[in-house]
Amino acid sequence: MSRHRVVVLLINEALPLDATMPMHLLGGEASKFYDLSTATPDGKPVATSGGGLDLVPSGDLRLLRKAQTVIVPGYARASSTKLDPLTLNALRASAKRGARMVSICTGAFALAQAGILDGMAATTHWASCDELARQHPTVSVDASVLYVDNDTVLTSGGVTAGIDLLLYMLRKDLGGSVANHVARRIVFVPHREGDQAQFIDANPVPPDDDVIAAAQRWMLASLTAPLTVAQMADQVHMSRRNFHRRFVEKTSLTPLVWLHQQRIVRTKELLETTSLNIEEIASQVGLGSSANLRVHFHRSAHLSPTRYRQLFSHDEPRPTSNRLSATYSG
Repeated sequence: MSRHRVVVLLINEALPLDATMPMHLLGGEASKFYDLSTATPDGKPVATSGGGLDLVPSGDLRLLRKAQTVIVPGYARASSTKLDPLTLNALRASAKRGARMVSICTGAFALAQAGILDGMAATTHWASCDELARQHPTVSVDASVLYVDNDTVLTSGGVTAGIDLLLYMLRKDLGGSVANHVARRIVFVPHREGDQAQFIDANPVPPDDDVIAAAQRWMLASLTAPLTVAQMADQVHMSRRNFHRRFVEKTSLTPLVWLHQQRIVRTKELLETTSLNIEEIASQVGLGSSANLRVHFHRSAHLSPTRYRQLFSHDEPRPTSNRLSATYSG
């Protein structure tokens, strides 16, 4: 199995913990699955914030051209640091060709400067959230969460929230068993609880909105059908426009994106717990054909359904479960 190519882009005065977290978790503990390298804009070493440590990269911005995931750790004075055009263009080019773009802590300012966060929800260190929102008004900045997942663009809060994000990425890419194994290795709880709430909650239904909750329960119970936003709105007696607006306000996702995520989550659950073939699973989760399922599953998990089943299925498949799927999968 070819390893997923990750490049960590180091900006001068990188925050030491932010910079080394992906190296340790992905490049170290999960090196079987990830091929990790580091880059700086000019390929030369960069100093870390506070001094005492210089980071020597694997290469320069050219490494980003083949990266499947690009991670930008936080760096000192990010809100006042204007990145050079070559760095911004390299980030834009990576996002444009479909690489997953990730920031840790104040690395969000780099993605925002490149325009990658425009129109999206995002987070950064709580002390920098107001400034990120002021400088980039098209970005919906949320200071109350540990991380935000926009599918191919992910941002984390400050410092150790990057560990939560990286463990979430492991769970999303490879399943719960790998993420939990790495969490145990680094002596960190797989689901951190505290003053900040996870953006992807174990319960996919927002507890403070009965209307949206009812719509989501109906959507989860109707995964096999080719649902439309109009049907969702009719189910809760709302106009299509108002339903769409209210859904986005509560989940930061459009109804169709949320529904698609649930179909992938249910696919993982069926691969892990049943012996259904791919065509049968595609039918049960509303993805139509096995070919369509494979395309969407690989795009989300970076593994084929067959390989995912090999890695994470139980020795003896259990009957299919009727419980509600969880957004935070594994």
